[in-house]
Amino acid sequence: MIIGLTGSIASGKSTVSAMLKKRGFPIVDADEIARLVVEPGSPVLMEISRLFGQEFLREDGSLNREKLGERIFGNEEERLKLNSIIHPAIRKEMLKQKEQWISSGSNTVILDIPLLFESKLQSFVDKIIVVSTTPEIQKDRLMSRNVLSEEEADARISSQLPLKEKELGADAVLYNNGTIEHTESQLDGILSVWNAKP
Repeated sequence: MIIGLTGSIASGKSTVSAMLKKRGFPIVDADEIARLVVEPGSPVLMEISRLFGQEFLREDGSLNREKLGERIFGNEEERLKLNSIIHPAIRKEMLKQKEQWISSGSNTVILDIPLLFESKLQSFVDKIIVVSTTPEIQKDRLMSRNVLSEEEADARISSQLPLKEKELGADAVLYNNGTIEHTESQLDGILSVWNAKP
């Protein structure tokens, strides 16, 4: 079984991903892969510098994420251009890692994909867990974690699909509003109903 794990910024998805890892489930992490595909010298990074310019590379040849982020933030056309280079490479690597886990005997593989719905990757998975929280908790967590103003936090949150919408596409919703123990017991409940074993 392939389980898609998703949520929104500051909903607690990384916490749940760590819980799954602790229980022995193999995790294919889209964020990790996103960093991997733009390593110095990679075809993806070369294409980014060709399209956007050399000034988006640091002296050591690595990607200047902050500078590129500023360039595409709020610019839909540039963001789509960047995604058209990065997303296919991420998908290819995710599928490769998933196949490696399956061929090495894993029963259940977790695809940790923050933008699962935004990138329309539902077909990659059999079941979807959405880690959700209330808008108030989400905003408070984000402001304290990233030291953001309320306006900055709102802008980041509104750049993703609302959690309520993601919940509609979920096979299970894990409400991460309370204690870690409460989140863990919900997770164990979902895994047991689905009979999911590493």
